[in-house]
Amino acid sequence: MIPFLDLKNTNAQYREELIKACTNIIDSGWYIQGDEHKKFEKEFAMFCGSKYAVGVANGLDALTLIIRAYKEIGIMKDGDEVIVPSNTYIASILAISENNLTPVLVEPDIDTYNIDTNKIEEKITTKTKAIMVVHLYGQTCHMDEINKIAKKHNLKVIEDSAQSHGAYYKDKRCGNLGDASGFSFYPGKNLGALGDGGAATTDDKELADTIRALGNYGSAKKYENIYKGSNSRLDELQAAILRVKLRYLDDETKKRREIAQHYIENIKNKGIILPIQNSKSEIRNYENHVWHLFVTRTDKRDELQKYLSDNGIQTMIHYPIAPHRQQAYKEWNNDSYPISEKIHDEVLSLPMYGAQSFENTQKIIKVINDY
Repeated sequence: MIPFLDLKNTNAQYREELIKACTNIIDSGWYIQGDEHKKFEKEFAMFCGSKYAVGVANGLDALTLIIRAYKEIGIMKDGDEVIVPSNTYIASILAISENNLTPVLVEPDIDTYNIDTNKIEEKITTKTKAIMVVHLYGQTCHMDEINKIAKKHNLKVIEDSAQSHGAYYKDKRCGNLGDASGFSFYPGKNLGALGDGGAATTDDKELADTIRALGNYGSAKKYENIYKGSNSRLDELQAAILRVKLRYLDDETKKRREIAQHYIENIKNKGIILPIQNSKSEIRNYENHVWHLFVTRTDKRDELQKYLSDNGIQTMIHYPIAPHRQQAYKEWNNDSYPISEKIHDEVLSLPMYGAQSFENTQKIIKVINDY
C-alpha cells in the first residue's frame, strides 16, 4: 500500500540529528521554557519574517490565545464577530467561539478553496473586529485585497497558517501577512514535531507579550499572575526537534512542489479536477503554495477512493463534514453554504510528502489515468 503520509520515513531522514537533539535535552535537566524554546522562537520568527514568535502547546491554542490577547488588550470583547471561511477545518472556528466571539462564515472560492474576497464585505457589521484567513491546504490567500478591506473597516487580520509553513504571498511569508498568525506543528504538518506544538507570530510586542503571559498561567513574572491564564507552552523537546526540521523545511517544500507539479502535468483523467494555484500573487507565484495537501475533486469521490484503495493507494478526505453541519454547531445545521458543501462532498487528497518516491508518484498517476 502506498501510504497517504509516511511519517516514519519522513523523520528517518533526520534521525541522527533528532536523536542528538533529544539526548541534549535529556542530559540538560531543563525541560520547559529553556534555551531550545527561546532559540526556536527566534529562528521561527526570522523564518516567517515577523518580529516575534511565541511557542505554545498546539495550533488551536495559538489561534485561541491570539484572540484572547486581543480581548485583554481591549481590542475585542465578548459578542464581537470574526469573519472566517466556511470550509475551514473546525479548529479555526473553535478558536473564535472559545473566546465568546461569534464566527461569521464566508464561502470560499471554488477554484482555490480559500476565502472568497468578493464576499467578505457583505458580512461586515458594526460588531466585526477581525478577518481570520485560512491558507487552506498550503496556499496563501489574496492578502492584498483582504488587507485593503481590513484597513477600510479598521479590522485585525489573523492568519490561520496551520497548513502553510513557509508559503509566500509576493515578497512575504505567511505568519507576516496580517496582524498575527497561528501555526500548528502537529506531526503531519509540513513542519511537524514528534508530538503536539504550535506558535503565534506577530510584529506587535504588546500582543506577543500578552500571548506569552496568557499561555503561562497568566504570568509574565513567576508567581505574579496578571491574567486568568492557561498552561500552553511549547516544551523543550519539541522545540529542539523543530529546530532541526526547520533547517530543512525549504528543501522539503521544494520536493512537495516537484511532486505537485508532476501530478498536475501528468494526471490526464478528465473526471478529476486538479488544484489551481492563486494567480493574483504575481511575485513568487510558484512559491505561494507549499502543498501541505494535494486536493483533487470529483463527483465520484467515494468510488474513486475505493478504486485507489483497491489498487494499493491510500487517500484521505479533507474534510468530509462542513463546519456548519457539525453537531458542535447545531445552531447552523439548517444554514446553506452550497460551495462549501460541494467542496466537502467532492474533495479527495492524494499522497503528498517530501520523502515520497518518484516511483510511487508515477504509480499513483498511472492508476488515476486508468480509472
